[in-house]
Amino acid sequence: MAVAKKLSERDLMALILSRRLPFAFICAAAAALLAFGYYLQFYSAQDPCPLCIFQRVCFFAIALVAGIAAFHGARLGGASVYCGMISLLAITGASIAGRQVWLQHLPADQVPECGPGLDFLWETYPAFEAISKALRGTGDCARVDWTFLSLSIAEWSLLFFLSFLIVALAIIVLRARQRPRRIRIKYAGK
Repeated sequence: MAVAKKLSERDLMALILSRRLPFAFICAAAAALLAFGYYLQFYSAQDPCPLCIFQRVCFFAIALVAGIAAFHGARLGGASVYCGMISLLAITGASIAGRQVWLQHLPADQVPECGPGLDFLWETYPAFEAISKALRGTGDCARVDWTFLSLSIAEWSLLFFLSFLIVALAIIVLRARQRPRRIRIKYAGK
């Protein structure tokens, strides 16, 4: 039993320390989440709210960065840069998803009124103001139309963003631990 456990830990470390595989996994997972979001939109007739659209942008950016990282196969320094970018995008996405989860758990009398659509905001306001208004969320963002295992889409998004963050940080930490140590020789000089 101990031999099987040791082999599985070794295999797991080999997968995480692989230069391409963890990034390919992140890219595939983010792409699958995007595909599922588009399935819900076009085949289940669930229109995304502004917060959902910004979460999709974050998933797309994570998939893009992870795809480039998987293709590049960078060593420790480059992988750390890619993981840093994925971490920032995951934190941004988690913040947006967290805002939507908060809106969904507000009492019905405290939910903001449904506001204008994202298209109207882009046409009417400057870019930063339109983004700011969209990120505040509306009654549309608080509505829960779909759940799986008692979690809404926003709650699942939050879990996946946090998972991407944990994987990216694990890649950085585990690769840094495996980095060969350089021996420094002190010279006795003047």
